[in-house]
Amino acid sequence: MATNKHATIRYHALDKCFSNIGRRYFIDDLIEACNDALYDYTGLTDGIKRRQIFEDIKFMESDQGWSIPLDKHKDGKKTYYRYSDRNYSIKKQAINESEAKQLNETLSILTRFKGMPQFEWMEELLVRVESVFNLKGNNEVIVGFEQNPYLKGLHYFTELFNAIQYKKVLEVTYQGYKQTSPVNIILHPYYLKQYNSRWFLFGLNEVYKGISNLALDRIIAIKDKNTEYIKNESINFEEYFEDVVGVSVSENSEPEKIILEINQNLWSYIESKPIHGSQKVIARNTETITIELFVQLNFEITSLLFSYGADLKIIEPKTLILNIKEKIKAMEQKYL
Repeated sequence: MATNKHATIRYHALDKCFSNIGRRYFIDDLIEACNDALYDYTGLTDGIKRRQIFEDIKFMESDQGWSIPLDKHKDGKKTYYRYSDRNYSIKKQAINESEAKQLNETLSILTRFKGMPQFEWMEELLVRVESVFNLKGNNEVIVGFEQNPYLKGLHYFTELFNAIQYKKVLEVTYQGYKQTSPVNIILHPYYLKQYNSRWFLFGLNEVYKGISNLALDRIIAIKDKNTEYIKNESINFEEYFEDVVGVSVSENSEPEKIILEINQNLWSYIESKPIHGSQKVIARNTETITIELFVQLNFEITSLLFSYGADLKIIEPKTLILNIKEKIKAMEQKYL
């Protein structure tokens, strides 16, 4: 049985019942106790079935569970349940086999952060946890995450992470790729986001009272400003990027309809890896698929569409078509 949040609540409710020597818990009492616990923790009012409780008991008695010392006492035609060892509780036991397996899987995911700023403690923690819970085993790497440890500016990650967490105002010396000289920006940092193997910092720019997007690899220096921090009370960053591809969000631009004609040989890739969540098919024929997107026109969407070359044709809007044409002409000039 897979351990999940609701199952864990039930196991601990049953453990409490089995440990109570002052009361006899029959199956209906166990069901009531589990339902009460689930309601207290989750607000759920759906009743637990008898079969579920029997499966939970079976799991707790198994080696995959805690191998609990459970006695089943007859009282007429009914049976009540109690630990044979009055001092026993699953809270006093080491993690069970299922928990160990889940912990091991979690550690495998956490290893992606090894070597990254702000997570220097991860390597020591992994060693300690593996040792304490005897989880040391096959160290073969089986999952690869996209990461660029050589990215310029990555050493600022810890300082920026802490500034967001502890709400500190920063003075950032920054030079964008089109800027001829650095500028100083007073920023109230709110959010860090990774895109295309690069990290970006989002925060309130004190000069024009809007959100600035700064690439970490373009940051030259950071220092604290001893001024009052302006909290983010208006932007939900989980939704902030819904209408864009990438990280370039214009607060003054509305998303636009983009229609694309895609060759069949590219379609299998686009179908399995949609350009954006708004992507939908509006026409098909033997040679092409026509799709529609609804996003802001920004640098990232233009660059992405341009990267597909002759396998993709933009039908609308005209502004995007002209932008792509200019890129094609500029590239052509390079090879004359």
